[in-house]
Amino acid sequence: MADIIVIMILALLIGSAAAYMIRAKKNGVKCIGCPAGGSCPGSGKIPKKKLAGRVVSRRTMKISGMNCAHCVMDVTKILNQIDGVSAVVSLSKGSARISCDREIGDEILRNAVEKAGYHVASIT
Repeated sequence: MADIIVIMILALLIGSAAAYMIRAKKNGVKCIGCPAGGSCPGSGKIPKKKLAGRVVSRRTMKISGMNCAHCVMDVTKILNQIDGVSAVVSLSKGSARISCDREIGDEILRNAVEKAGYHVASIT
């Protein structure tokens, strides 16, 4: 009897998850489970940003909450919109390599990423 109840609960959970994914895809969500609610940028090649001057500092930012390539594109775009910053984001490492051609405070970088819904664990 307990086995039947467990099987029924699992079937209900799997069915609910499948229904959620189907509804999300029908509504045009690009990335199911993304912290941006599926509104992150579409997939594609991320253009590399060139800095105007020479690099005066390099940092590594540890980021949690990135689940997919769309999240990587989102974080890259956010960081590269900051004047004087060029970022390369890695999903597998959960980090961003940041180069700056001028002095930019850690708080500016942290606030930009966290405003987008991701968590910055550290900047070194």
